[in-house]
Amino acid sequence: MAIELGLSRISRLVQPTSQKWRAIHVAGTNGKGSICAYASAMLHAAGIRSGRFTSPHLIDRWDCITIDEKVVDESLFRQVEDSVRWRDRKHGIRASNFEILTATAFEIFTQENVEVSVVEVGLGGRLDATNVLVNPFATVISKIGLDHQSFLGNSLAEIAREKAGIMKSGVPCIVDATNDPAVMDVLESSAASVSRMPLIKVSPEHQGPLWDPVQKEVLPGHQRINLACAVTALQTGMKEAHPEINFQDYISAASHIRNPARLQRVSIEQITGRWEAVLIDGAHNLQSAEVLASVVQQDRRDGGQAVTWIVAVSAGKDVGGLMRVLIHPSDNVIAAEFGPVDGMPWVKAVSAREILDEVDRIRHREGMSVAVSADIEGALRRGSEVAGEGPLVIAGSLYLAGDVLRLLRNSGGLQLHRCKPIPQ
Repeated sequence: MAIELGLSRISRLVQPTSQKWRAIHVAGTNGKGSICAYASAMLHAAGIRSGRFTSPHLIDRWDCITIDEKVVDESLFRQVEDSVRWRDRKHGIRASNFEILTATAFEIFTQENVEVSVVEVGLGGRLDATNVLVNPFATVISKIGLDHQSFLGNSLAEIAREKAGIMKSGVPCIVDATNDPAVMDVLESSAASVSRMPLIKVSPEHQGPLWDPVQKEVLPGHQRINLACAVTALQTGMKEAHPEINFQDYISAASHIRNPARLQRVSIEQITGRWEAVLIDGAHNLQSAEVLASVVQQDRRDGGQAVTWIVAVSAGKDVGGLMRVLIHPSDNVIAAEFGPVDGMPWVKAVSAREILDEVDRIRHREGMSVAVSADIEGALRRGSEVAGEGPLVIAGSLYLAGDVLRLLRNSGGLQLHRCKPIPQ
């Protein structure tokens, strides 16, 4: 089943599942995964049994669900998923794959007796399957940009209305206040009419008591805001249940958390023989591409050095826009296509030729473009040859990043917990 937003099916699917746990619900275009990671890390550090559900998965279908910062066991995942699928068939619900996954995550949280779950919206907010949460103590809305316009609308204001759909009456909403004014206007209006509480704004211009300890952490600016959103949500929403906990004490521990495929440095030596580190990032929309381009400019373009890119893009994305943000005229580009995505058969890669056509519009003749198609290992080998000792970056899609990381893991060359971020 392709993406089909709505709450009727998921509401029937999760009915038997008792949501005894409380939740933080996080929506946005960029940064929501980081906010979830920071909040989950602080809950764990504070000794609160917690779960986390994010999407999409990266390497395995179940790695999007964690309990106390550990990926759920495959056997437990499959057992619960089977029971959810049986319920779907029995009642003729015809739930989508993401609805099955959401119900599976919620049931696992109940079985594992978590106290708090950190739940990331899959797409949008108002009609997203995760919006059947019954006990959120805080909602968070991160940076909003243009993405998934065919589902959410063609303007920032329209998209913001969909994201604001996670707000609940009497539940505080924490928001990244660096958002566009059009976005903030929509969120302010929604907060007044739905949550009936003023927005809790987080930004350098809206400094609360938690901003000073966050500012001390060695993080890029956008991640400081994400971290501040996470700690503000916990400190605000958990003060009644755990007045004895000051989540400010766990900011430093959380700041060292790094999400795989987000400005991640890995070795591909086992596959290609290249000993220099490779930067891998799942940037797939213009906002995230701009962040990646800024990091590459600062840390990889030494003396104007050309960068070699391995790029794949999901169908429906702004291929030309992404290439214009990331690629310099003299860069080298290896166009690839990621493979089938487990549990998400509707996700397709654009053709490598389409990527190269967009690259050809901006490159000079010294740039080298080579179509590789779906052979990810071949793309890594070719990229290593072209880059030599120069910088090599893998970007354009989380699904490409997942394919690369899975290939590295299966070759014995990847241990995610040892991967370090690039210097900031």
